[in-house]
Amino acid sequence: MCSDRALLLLFACAAACSSEAPPPEALHADYQAAPPAPLACVPNLDGRIDASELPIALGVPESFVVSPQGTTRSVDVAGAESDGGQRVWDWSVDYGDDELATLSASALAGKWYASSFPQGQFVLPFDPADENEAVYSADSTAVWLWGIASSQPNPTSGETLLPYTNPVPVYEFPLQKGSDWSATGEVQNGTLQGLPYAGIDSYQFAVEDQGILELPDLTFTQAMALHITLTTTPAVGAPLTTREVSFVFECFGEVARATSLPNETNDDFTTAAELRRLSLERR
Repeated sequence: MCSDRALLLLFACAAACSSEAPPPEALHADYQAAPPAPLACVPNLDGRIDASELPIALGVPESFVVSPQGTTRSVDVAGAESDGGQRVWDWSVDYGDDELATLSASALAGKWYASSFPQGQFVLPFDPADENEAVYSADSTAVWLWGIASSQPNPTSGETLLPYTNPVPVYEFPLQKGSDWSATGEVQNGTLQGLPYAGIDSYQFAVEDQGILELPDLTFTQAMALHITLTTTPAVGAPLTTREVSFVFECFGEVARATSLPNETNDDFTTAAELRRLSLERR
């Protein structure tokens, strides 16, 4: 049995333990998160793409899912009008046999063909396998194509070196619905897979529409549909015409592309020899 003295001590202890003690003084400052790094380019969705909204980022890889070589795809380049009156292109089908290509821009300096393009600034893969590269420059008026060359010197199978005498504006700024222009690129004393080549490339460009582009991983709410018709007329041989629909978005550049079969006659072609779309997949 507890004595009265023990009970008093127990009650005193309980009272002392139940009283709220002041919190200990903080010895460290509150954690401060780093401010978010500003983005180099932020889309403003104003219905046009200016030169400042297509920055060239060297060495930044982008992933594209691409239809395999020799495989065609059914494609809707015309799109459909939504209930809200916007043009919508549904390119969201995820094909199991698509292949992943990682592409990035790089500096022209140091390339084996650099001396043939004295006014070029940077290069991009011309094909998903990067067997050939396209040489560009950019200013406030346009992105200029200066020609094409094989990515590596290859004396055995033959190199390709096709510089234009004058550059072709592949994007004229501002890029907006209704924009259209044409240009001609001429190759003199060129080399195509090791053989002498000369010819003329005639381009027609038109931004036919803008609207919502749905891809497997992403949706772009104001993509520009740039239609390109290219007729290549070699000095020897028959002309070849290909059509292409390229979707361009502010700050991203090209996000999808469909290329027709050779000598396609329909601007709104429905079969693509190549279909490439921006992807979030990484290797």
